[in-house]
Amino acid sequence: MNVVIVESPAKAKTINKYLGPGFEVLASYGHVRDLPAKDGSVRPEDDFAMDWEADAKGAKRLADIIKAVKGSSKVILATDPDREGEAISWHVLQVLKDKKALKGQPVERVVFNAITKNSVLEAMKKPRAIDEALVDAYLARRALDYLVGFNLSPVLWRKLPGARSAGRVQSVALRLICDREHEIETFVKQEYWSILARLATPKGEEFDARVVGYQGKKLGRLDVKTGDEAGTIRAMLEKASISVAAIERKPVRRNPFPPFTTSTLQQSASYALGLSAARTMQLAQRLYEGAEIGGETVGLITYMRTDGVDIAPEGIASIRKVIGEDFGATYLPEAPRKYTAKAKNAQEAHEAIRPTDLSRRPKDVARFLEPEQAKLYDLIWKRTVASQMESAVLDRTTVDIAATHGAERCDLRATGSVVKFDGFLALYAEGRDDEEDEETKRLPAMAEADPLARRKITVDQHFTEPPPRFTEATLVKKMEELGIGRPSTYAATLQVLRDREYVTLDKRRLIPEDKGRLVIAFLESFFRRYVEYDFTADLEESLDKISAAEIDWKAVLRAFWAEFSAAIEQTKELRVADVLDALNDLLAAHVFPDRGDGSDPRSCPTCGTGRLSLKLGKFGSFIGCSNYPECRYTRQMQASGVDGDGSEGPGGDGTKVLGTDPATGLEVTLRSGRFGPYVQLGEGEKPKRSSLPKGWSAASIDLEKALRLLSLPREVGIHPETGKPITAGLGRFGPFVLHDGTYANLPSADEVFDVGINRAVTLIAEKKAGGRGRATPAALKELGEHPTLGGPVTVRDGRYGPYVAHEKVYATLPKGMDPQSVTMEIAVALVAEKAAKSPAKPTRAKAAPKKKAAAADGEAASETAAKKPAAKKPAAKKAAAKKPATRAAKSADGEG
Repeated sequence: MNVVIVESPAKAKTINKYLGPGFEVLASYGHVRDLPAKDGSVRPEDDFAMDWEADAKGAKRLADIIKAVKGSSKVILATDPDREGEAISWHVLQVLKDKKALKGQPVERVVFNAITKNSVLEAMKKPRAIDEALVDAYLARRALDYLVGFNLSPVLWRKLPGARSAGRVQSVALRLICDREHEIETFVKQEYWSILARLATPKGEEFDARVVGYQGKKLGRLDVKTGDEAGTIRAMLEKASISVAAIERKPVRRNPFPPFTTSTLQQSASYALGLSAARTMQLAQRLYEGAEIGGETVGLITYMRTDGVDIAPEGIASIRKVIGEDFGATYLPEAPRKYTAKAKNAQEAHEAIRPTDLSRRPKDVARFLEPEQAKLYDLIWKRTVASQMESAVLDRTTVDIAATHGAERCDLRATGSVVKFDGFLALYAEGRDDEEDEETKRLPAMAEADPLARRKITVDQHFTEPPPRFTEATLVKKMEELGIGRPSTYAATLQVLRDREYVTLDKRRLIPEDKGRLVIAFLESFFRRYVEYDFTADLEESLDKISAAEIDWKAVLRAFWAEFSAAIEQTKELRVADVLDALNDLLAAHVFPDRGDGSDPRSCPTCGTGRLSLKLGKFGSFIGCSNYPECRYTRQMQASGVDGDGSEGPGGDGTKVLGTDPATGLEVTLRSGRFGPYVQLGEGEKPKRSSLPKGWSAASIDLEKALRLLSLPREVGIHPETGKPITAGLGRFGPFVLHDGTYANLPSADEVFDVGINRAVTLIAEKKAGGRGRATPAALKELGEHPTLGGPVTVRDGRYGPYVAHEKVYATLPKGMDPQSVTMEIAVALVAEKAAKSPAKPTRAKAAPKKKAAAADGEAASETAAKKPAAKKPAAKKAAAKKPATRAAKSADGEG
């Protein structure tokens, strides 16, 4: 029996049918091993030795593979034809060797670009060895990403509370988004005027012409600066004689687009279908793995992770046949078109993304696919066929027009095109913005010296606009242009930025969140080299050279680590004050915008003498006054016009009035407190308030939304069994329904307003069925004895996330911190910080026995630990133990 290893079970099922008896096809379910998420998985001091580990699911898959291999006659590694696929095959082979599962059986590596019977059978005839250069490139990339993430992220946690992680490519992509936002904020709009003349030919056919010159001076789009200038030109045109000065006709050929690569597919799917990069890749994966058509499962497209634009000869022949059948010989070029990949990494430049069988037209396969799959297949099919069709031929016409009045002269121009032969446009057209609009305009027939009648002269005021925010499609395009990352990683990179809450997606535009801007400002200040576009692109080029066997992968790692580790070392003495000074300067346009009245943007609006600065608090970043605690002015980081004084009372000068509640006649306002924006009804000692739920921005809140929030909690209905009410509301941990003391979470804030009684009863029942009791969670990681206080230090997973436990002190991990990455140093700092923030409460100590009071806070718990038998913890060390804890607490806050 021959054992064949592929990635996915769908692929395994299909290929098993193709190969028939004598073959057993097993799925690895992607990567079977990875670097453990803890310190030391990559060891630079040991020539970058790497430790690999299989998770529970991976271990089970490997056990099945090992069992099958032990009784096999041959092992065939048939994972995907790219760097990651090569790495999976290498991992499987290493495990088989480590487990001594191979007893002399030959091991072969085969690759196929499409899951069709012919492609698979042909691949089986051409086995090869594992490509060590591709594996080396994978190892280098994985080590680089690990070293950056596991060394840079802890710096962020210590020096920039609220930051979650940093990554080699992720951070550079975030910088692109933040840099664009900075461009928008610092953009100075410029006034300009346009003058458009509506004219008519001698036959009465009308067209538009724009002013391009006046009194011998050329006028560009922005050259008419004021209404007075525009008015002068308009007055002249109202009196002028107008005629055709010159006509230029020029044939223009428009060539088709090349077939899809990974990045161009993501871009076009975004423009044409509104799909995210991640969704596009999910759908493409399913098209690649295949659908059941005519009783057989067949792959519908070739491999969808590629930089290549070439198509195999048999594919070209199939495309040309379809063009001849569907469009005729005039649409078929004499010779096939040849495209060249722009990507630098040749080793991954496989065939372009195309249908495996061009005779399967979109209308024929749509009934076998889900709607989104069908739309994506249609897009791929049309782009592929169009890439081999004849060019479109357009007749582009430019008409120069002269307007004269005495000694005055004004020049106008009209442009347009006529499609003489549509070529590939008969099947596939992708918009080109202004250029496309220009080409689709048609001009009436006219000749030189023809007099033109004046119908209307229009003068319009305009203002220049800042550059648009990135969409996923335009960001992918920019990253590809800069050589940052690789197409197969773009979707995952964008998803990480959203998961980390560094960016949000609003109307398909990527908007950086405050925490994302803080991270980039920090990295630009103290690790600038590692978020530079050229540096990242050069590193990608080095990885490509590794995969081409041109340079040694460990040499690349050594050169990188020497500089990077030195940069990390330099930040150990970095004070929070230094960090805040740097962030204040870099983010000034964002957090201290010009007030428009000539005053200092950083002067405190409450006390007048203090200076505003970024502050780092338990719940993230905010702006505060330097005169604290005398002046308690605070607001959110972004100066969005909604300010607050940081107290639980009325808002500050920036309070935004949303309207009046029709039921009570009270004013509804939007405010911002220490912990974020909220809405408030009326004034007084205890007015009704509601914080904005996660995902709701202050800019999107109007009176209707505010009143909905203030209406909470609301009664959903009466429970049919108990007769008690069920209510819905928003709490500290998100939206919920409540019945008789039982809380059940709702998946989204929107559902809290319309959840019905049946859904609420079901959620309550499910919550009760889950049980209320909670046993002490098992340790995720044991770190050992506390270095100064003694007693075990562990990392555990609790109801509200992972935490560090020492004695009776429980310190929650910063959001986003991987529990497996916690070291003793980090744990000690977190425990000390928690202990320092939880002093003993005298009133409680009096009411309870001494031992219980000691367990109520971190410091007392530490003393309890110190009073254990002398053999374990000598009493003489009790006093000394407190000092390191105090220093650790300061260090955790960034003071030392």
